[in-house]
Amino acid sequence: MNESEGRINSARMGQMPEGKLLLTLAVPMMLSMLVQALYNIVDSVYVARVSEDCLTALSLVFPAQNIMIGLATGTGVGVSSLISRALGANDRERAGRVAGNALFLCLCCWGLMFAFGLFGAEWFINTQTDDPQIRDYAGSYLKIVSMGSVFLYFEICFERFLQSSSLTKFSMWVQIVGAVTNIVLDPFFIYGWCGLPAMGTAGAALATCIGQAVGAGLGLYFHKKHNREVPLGVRYFSPSGHIIGGIYKIGFPSIIMMCIGSATNYIMNRLLISFTTTAVAVYGAYFKLQSFFFMPVFGINNGLIPIIGYNYGAAKVERIHRTIKYGVLYAAAFMVTGFLLFELIPQVLLMAFSPSQEMLDIGVKALRRIAPHFPIAAFCIVAGSACQALDKSVLSLISSCMRQIIALVPSAYLLSLTGDVNNIWWCFLIAEIVSLIFSSFFLKKTLHDVDKRLKT
Repeated sequence: MNESEGRINSARMGQMPEGKLLLTLAVPMMLSMLVQALYNIVDSVYVARVSEDCLTALSLVFPAQNIMIGLATGTGVGVSSLISRALGANDRERAGRVAGNALFLCLCCWGLMFAFGLFGAEWFINTQTDDPQIRDYAGSYLKIVSMGSVFLYFEICFERFLQSSSLTKFSMWVQIVGAVTNIVLDPFFIYGWCGLPAMGTAGAALATCIGQAVGAGLGLYFHKKHNREVPLGVRYFSPSGHIIGGIYKIGFPSIIMMCIGSATNYIMNRLLISFTTTAVAVYGAYFKLQSFFFMPVFGINNGLIPIIGYNYGAAKVERIHRTIKYGVLYAAAFMVTGFLLFELIPQVLLMAFSPSQEMLDIGVKALRRIAPHFPIAAFCIVAGSACQALDKSVLSLISSCMRQIIALVPSAYLLSLTGDVNNIWWCFLIAEIVSLIFSSFFLKKTLHDVDKRLKT
């Protein structure tokens, strides 16, 4: 793509009708996220066929893995927003400096996770269970994905470069190719196909890292070949405290929210395992299934953030408002679909995980009691992303804290005192109602401040 094409591509961010523009940017990301969701489910389906303990092990790993992903996606939110603003202000040089600092941060994040994998992975798992078999399954998986996370960070980084320039079809292919590579390799490493050793959960982790490596390599190739709006070179790879501060001013709340989510999952795992390990397996299965509906919503957010960032930089207030409205509408469509499926066919959904009768008994009640919070979450997720893109990340953070720390965890604990594990699942609906109250107030305040700032 030449520079003239790049200007046309960037200009549409401020001119194309908002609903159409959001779909143009979001649909490729939604498709790629759906592939990611499929990969998440297939990963768990494969290991569940080894044993229920393997599925439980992945559930125990999830909080730590979520932090790893949170570092990547949170940094990516800041990078995407700053690059979009730079392009909206026609500052290509600044866009290049942001990209260079993003690559530097990838190495820093990987260093942290490598150290965790080496020194903290086994300790983390041991704090959740005394079962030696589950410890072994979970520990080997977590070590491999932590120490090999360098590919995850670079893959997500290049995706954000492409998305910020509205080259979302290439970002889509990065995710799809990486996820498909993982899916294809899973059975070879997990079950020992074609003479390979049967590695169980460790094999799933190895396939994950290889898939991320393929995605990172493809992302670099697409960026170098097609992305002329965001220059990349040695001269841009110079750490800048100002730029890094700007990235994390926007992205840090996302990281904190993911960390809070991880802490919540960790506490929930410990709470559920006090009843039965099967409840933890159900919790893990739920998170895999809900990703089919939440991941596309996050894809909508990934399209929404650069549009808002561009039009914020270009001082186009009405386009910001309309983009948010379309974002809520599209997100709600996915979440209502998820709600209906969870309520109507929970048994069918759970059969993918080769469930025991106990897992089915607990899981059917769990899915039906969790599902009502889906439509509410559609608004809350979009509202939080809008606040982040408009320099009000702290408000999104507060809303998330109120949801998970003040509402979800305490309500889960209180419900557990009833002595019935099935009552615990109501905590999701309670927490989402609390989040709705705060998200509505904060979004209204943020838009009021933006209107006042840009119209004066």
